[in-house]
Amino acid sequence: MTPTIDSERLSRELAQLAAISEMPLPAVTRVVFSPADLRAREYVRGLCEQAGLIIHADAVGNTFVRWTGDAPELPAVGTGSHIDAIPNAGSYDGTVGVLGGLEAIRALQASGFRPHRSIELLIFTAEEPTRFGIGCLGSRFLAGLLDEAAGERLRDGDGRTLNQVREAAGFTGPLESTRLPAGYYSAFVELHIEQGPLLERAELPLGIVTAIAAPAALRLRIEGEGGHAGAVLMPDRRDAFLAAAEIALAAENAALTIGAIDTVATCGICNVFPGAINSIPSRVEMTLDVRDIDERRRDAVLDAINVASGAVASRRGVYIAGEVISKDAPAICDRLIVETLEAACEARSLQYQEMVSRAYHDSLFVSRFAPTAMLFIPCRGGVSHRPDEYASPEAIAAGAAVLADTLARLSLLS
Repeated sequence: MTPTIDSERLSRELAQLAAISEMPLPAVTRVVFSPADLRAREYVRGLCEQAGLIIHADAVGNTFVRWTGDAPELPAVGTGSHIDAIPNAGSYDGTVGVLGGLEAIRALQASGFRPHRSIELLIFTAEEPTRFGIGCLGSRFLAGLLDEAAGERLRDGDGRTLNQVREAAGFTGPLESTRLPAGYYSAFVELHIEQGPLLERAELPLGIVTAIAAPAALRLRIEGEGGHAGAVLMPDRRDAFLAAAEIALAAENAALTIGAIDTVATCGICNVFPGAINSIPSRVEMTLDVRDIDERRRDAVLDAINVASGAVASRRGVYIAGEVISKDAPAICDRLIVETLEAACEARSLQYQEMVSRAYHDSLFVSRFAPTAMLFIPCRGGVSHRPDEYASPEAIAAGAAVLADTLARLSLLS
């Protein structure tokens, strides 16, 4: 029997989850381990308990929801996403993959399907970098990319350590216990809104991700010399902001001259001191984000930024210090899972296109220890991380249906 998605139930649950927020709708804010985040976790946990699933959480709050198969000793088939949300976000980022994953399991249960391998829904902790300044916190721990020391090293804006915050939220135990072994999952599929406009423009209901871009993040501190905006003559200036502006433009130029559409560079933060209209900026702190699905191209942009920074420092007489915040490798999606997703689309007569994910997701880090792929659904206007983020019930149901079929097929593999 073909599993049937209860679109009305899924839409209702997405709306109820969105209402659990630190801001009034349509804005959604759920910073990890905040009261809203903990209430949202309890809401989703209750839905999973109603479905008769086995639930447990690890030391950093990653939550595992298992439908035990006939061969529980075999590696499970996984799916899932996140429910934390940046300030002033929307209702669908991450949550479609969590509640859509749960609905896929419920649809399989209702159809009478019995999994051979267990099927597991994974709710990741802190995909968003809002609180601790690092994205995909939970999946980085699962992949062994963060160690026990991160519990004291990572701090929020109030100076509280990750250990203090997670333990206050009820997640205790050694952080080293969070690492999952290779072979824990035989396959992992994440359902997500595209967060871009390509599917909507192509009028296609589904996108099958073949590669996930990964960012490198740089923090630069530029020190020049301040002074009165009227009294210091132009030839005598060591303006820290103008140096920063040159570096930002050099980053843009480096990305453009690579000649690949998947290479992007962004200056997202530029803090100018002292920040007065009549004062020459003496110090700037700026961050740069460079992404690509090709690690060599991305790193070539980073090299170009470093060269440009040295030239700017020499020409303008400023001091520039750089720090690499993160530098993750891109991921190539598993071909068997991609082909299984394609077969599931074709069986339901749903059109799709292969595509890359230019945003990075927890699946990027799951790919370090398990075969992984992603399934995208369109979102209106390509808008995400805003209150007007929207995915239609029909699009969500189509994604959940293909996910259900894919999980079933993968669970039956010996």
